[in-house]
Amino acid sequence: MSDSEETVFVIVVNWNNASDTVRCLQSLSSVDYSGMRVMVVDNGSTDGSAGHIWHHFPQHEILELKSNRGFGGGCNAGHKVALEKGARYVVFLNNDTVVDPGFLEPLIAPLRERDELAATVPRIYFMTRPDRIWYAGGEVNLLTGRIAHRGIRQPDGKRFGFPFETAYATGCCLAVRVSDFNDAGGFDPSFSMYAEDVDLSLRMQEGGKKILYVPASKVWHRVSASGGGELGLPRLWKKNRSILRLLVKHRAWSGIFFYLLLAPFRLVQGATAVHDFTRGE
Repeated sequence: MSDSEETVFVIVVNWNNASDTVRCLQSLSSVDYSGMRVMVVDNGSTDGSAGHIWHHFPQHEILELKSNRGFGGGCNAGHKVALEKGARYVVFLNNDTVVDPGFLEPLIAPLRERDELAATVPRIYFMTRPDRIWYAGGEVNLLTGRIAHRGIRQPDGKRFGFPFETAYATGCCLAVRVSDFNDAGGFDPSFSMYAEDVDLSLRMQEGGKKILYVPASKVWHRVSASGGGELGLPRLWKKNRSILRLLVKHRAWSGIFFYLLLAPFRLVQGATAVHDFTRGE
């Protein structure tokens, strides 16, 4: 291993979804980075996922948890093991993604070179429409309660091809320096689903650190593969509950007011956008 390729743990959390996890790990097999180690955190699966994944990838470490700790709790457990094994950097990666073979080095290089950075995030596309942006940076306005992905559902283009400091890193895929993740306190496991990534990002920035969007790193995401679809009622309920919890935690009182006031409009607007997107418009 060269000095420029320190140990990087890629942590993939699985819960009763071996098929997506295996596909994700297959894409990681094409990544050329000598310091990369892959760990699957099985979040108390009841369908035999851990054994199925091990059968296909016995070379990867599998951390089997006795219960489902949620996304944040699973990531925290994996991070603890990575820290014990000497990792300098960790990449948290959703199991319903596939990565470009060259995705890792562009994420790690800025962390290696710039001490003020705590995290980096890639350009993420929809897997079902691989030319369309799912995430090209995050927007957060606590005064209005607005939390959004830059560029979502838009065709990829030059304007998404420039790195910049962004407001939040999506938990779909983010690289973090181990020490900065520790200093921020890791993910808050009280967020059962959604907004734990925004919360972590805000805490890292409150500590004086920055987050960099890195478009040279590319990932494709099968959106809401395990969440009931993009408009599933369980997903909408959990998402809105988590965002309100986030706003309360960060004392964004005006944000709570505007979020509740505009919730019906956002629901209709989002439903229309998703309907048009799925029809190819």
